[in-house]
Amino acid sequence: MPRLVLAEFNTHRAFSRNSASSRAIPVERQLAKVREDPFIPVRFPVNKPGMSADDYVSPGEDGYDSLVGAWLEARDHAVDSAENLMRAGVHKQVANRLLEPFMWHTVIVSATEWDNFFTLRISEFAQPEIRAAAEAMRDAMAQSTPASVSWHLPLVDDDDLTLEQKIKCSVARCAAVSYDRHLERDIDKELKRYDLLASNGHLSPFEHVAYPTRGADKGNFRGWRQVRWFIERGSEPPFALWG
Repeated sequence: MPRLVLAEFNTHRAFSRNSASSRAIPVERQLAKVREDPFIPVRFPVNKPGMSADDYVSPGEDGYDSLVGAWLEARDHAVDSAENLMRAGVHKQVANRLLEPFMWHTVIVSATEWDNFFTLRISEFAQPEIRAAAEAMRDAMAQSTPASVSWHLPLVDDDDLTLEQKIKCSVARCAAVSYDRHLERDIDKELKRYDLLASNGHLSPFEHVAYPTRGADKGNFRGWRQVRWFIERGSEPPFALWG
């Protein structure tokens, strides 16, 4: 989804999420993305009082091409400024911020409750960019066939791994989205990353991996026990459970 609606997405506290980080991805990579495939509003809202627009300038209508031109001119200025900061030795955690309005953004999200998100974000009052993302998410869920699983293991389809390795690699890959490296595969590095995350307290990636339980809910999932619950208590997840 466009980076500019990430703040709205992050207000949904029922979600466990990890996403690409402007502090982690090198400026050169972000510059290339923003040059080659910038976010451009599909249509431009006409100004009025209040949070929601009623009228839009859409493709093919008078003035649309000039608005796109103005948007891309702003992108070009941001690219030039980010490049200048990079050459001056400024860290990516600052230089990349200038590019954020023009970025597409990758998020990994896991949740058991979606109704509030869809109600608020698939609405005539929602910003069109987050509404488009929410509609795509809803449609993907509607078209999917739920599977009976013993563990929720995002990004893992390695049949030759043990259950313990699958759990650890899933956590590590969810964390790697910060660097936009979540689709890369290196089992040894991922197992080391799992241990590093557990030891230094970066625990949000441990929320995605969970197993179903009828016990009392822990964390923000309903009917599932997250690996984070075990890590916070200094214990190992039940690697043998349904293994």
